[in-house]
Amino acid sequence: MSPSPFHLSRRGLLAAVGLTGAATVAGLSHVRLALATAGPSSYTASWSSVDQHPPAAEWFQDAKFGIYYHWGAFSVPAYASEWYPRNMYNAGSNENNHHKSVYGDPSVWPYHNFINGARDKAGNFVQFAPKLTSAGGNWDPTEWAQLFADAGARFAGPVAEHHDGFSMWNSSVNEWNSVARGPRLDLLRLQADAIRGRGLKLWVSLHHAYHFTGYYQWAPAQSDNSLRKLYGQLDATAEYQLWYDKLREVIDGYQPDIVWQDFNLSKIPESYRLNFLSYYYNRAVAWNKDVVATYKDGFDNRGEVYDYERGGPAGIQTPYWLTDDSVSSSSWCYTQGIGYYSTRSLVHALIDRVSKNGTMVLNIAPMADGTIPTGQRTILAGFGDHLRRFGEAVYATRAWSVFGEGPTQMGGGSFQTPREGTAQDIRFTRSKDNTVLYATVLGWPGSTLHITTLGANQINLSTLTSARLLGSTAGSYTDLARSQDGSGLHLTMPSSTAPFGALAYVVKLTFSGQIPALGAGPVPTGYVKIKNVTSGLVLDSGGSVGSGSVVKQWSDVSSTNLQWQLVDAGGGYYRIVNRTNGMVVDSWGNTANGASALQAPWNGGNNQQWRLVSLGNGRYQLVNRGTGTALDGMGSTTAGSTACLWAPNTNTNNQWTITAL
Repeated sequence: MSPSPFHLSRRGLLAAVGLTGAATVAGLSHVRLALATAGPSSYTASWSSVDQHPPAAEWFQDAKFGIYYHWGAFSVPAYASEWYPRNMYNAGSNENNHHKSVYGDPSVWPYHNFINGARDKAGNFVQFAPKLTSAGGNWDPTEWAQLFADAGARFAGPVAEHHDGFSMWNSSVNEWNSVARGPRLDLLRLQADAIRGRGLKLWVSLHHAYHFTGYYQWAPAQSDNSLRKLYGQLDATAEYQLWYDKLREVIDGYQPDIVWQDFNLSKIPESYRLNFLSYYYNRAVAWNKDVVATYKDGFDNRGEVYDYERGGPAGIQTPYWLTDDSVSSSSWCYTQGIGYYSTRSLVHALIDRVSKNGTMVLNIAPMADGTIPTGQRTILAGFGDHLRRFGEAVYATRAWSVFGEGPTQMGGGSFQTPREGTAQDIRFTRSKDNTVLYATVLGWPGSTLHITTLGANQINLSTLTSARLLGSTAGSYTDLARSQDGSGLHLTMPSSTAPFGALAYVVKLTFSGQIPALGAGPVPTGYVKIKNVTSGLVLDSGGSVGSGSVVKQWSDVSSTNLQWQLVDAGGGYYRIVNRTNGMVVDSWGNTANGASALQAPWNGGNNQQWRLVSLGNGRYQLVNRGTGTALDGMGSTTAGSTACLWAPNTNTNNQWTITAL
């Protein structure tokens, strides 16, 4: 349907015509009125249009946990990683030496032999050709889907094409596909039907932007046109069109709920990227369902969801975000001798990410024949056990005012190793109606649980009606005695030792109305000085400087450069306004530890809003709303040094006093 001249949202269109059910609106095409989401009734291939797409559908924000898997022809050698097809051509690399030893020189035993089938040097026939259990093989897509559902995933799906260029569906644009060659099965269809048959949303992952932009840089030039397609050696225009055509095939043939794409989208011309987004979103309108597109580069977070690879922010971040992580640090696909993270560290990573306004998708690594190794099944069983018992603190929750407390830093960017928390680490979530606050403790706290964030100087708990420990089985609870003082909320636990085994323990705090706002005590309305606890230096604007100038630290003198006003920005956040230049302290969205704190004119953005977290004894952390990182003096005692940002921690570099003038 063409955009209406009024450019109403689909819900807005409903309200305008006052109709429900299917109807025809004068001057417009047939309008579907059982609409899934707010958003335009159609999209054009422009940023102004696709940026109106709601990026994180409510079902996606409710889901919290999904599963995907790297499984393909690269699983056959089971050596090093899923980058084997690339590195086997890199002379002298471990993969190259292994390939020559087991299969032969790549010039005579190329990668496509793993697809078409060939004998290795020992005479063994090797090929990516998993067989269904019904045909005497080891692959059962229905059993996989049940495993994912039992693990607590709310969405799941395959890597439909990795960088290697082999499509795992019945493709008409790429003859290198799983129906024409190898398994002779539409692997994506079988998996999609099984996954949806277990009530899960369908995730489809495509990594083909890097296929022709560098992955096969060491592969020899091919003379055969079909092989040039496989090895990413077509001319640029043909490659861009093939990238887009593959996406259209997957969208039209399988109606994915999530299309996840790997890096190098920025190397695809903008027109192709916009064509993809508008096509996907228009198809979703026709299907009448909410869809999600993710990105690492090449899109933006106004219409799509940003993905951190193996990581996440140090604190709460908006808008809603995603991380893809894996059961193994060594490889995303199955390899012989593959190692695994501990189940505890991975479950704690999920809990941490949910508390910071994110969703986690976990990668597993099936063997080439469709077997999922026992070690990976054990990890999935651990997720399932936790989510069956304590899922109410995860599913359909939202981030609270703060993500948590405790000594263990998690997140801070991409490529952050999952870490096990301690009994002093707590992560918060809340119910969507904002009447229940969950405190998940990453270990048994002993006879008393102390939650310092909920001290009397920060929150009024007069409307707290119950504090209950979630029990060993879903729906069972134990009431906890409680008291509150300036140092925190203190809950009497059932025993000094854990009454039952769990990877984490959950306390449910229920209020008679809305969860009270978290504050930091009375905030001075006039000008203040903000002094670092470690150095004794105070925040300094540097005077009449330009936008983007760093925030400094200086000796405590009487200059107005050192004077700031904390102006209420709503929602428990403040803007920090300098008296000399009128600019505010701004993170500029840089989530990296050590990023400089900068100044800019007030624009109302999250990067210019700060939460005061009281630490007692007149000390505070100043936590940025956009990045989750806190203002940090970096331990410098040199006047003129730059104030920076760092993940909230217990170091006094991260602590400040606020003195009214």
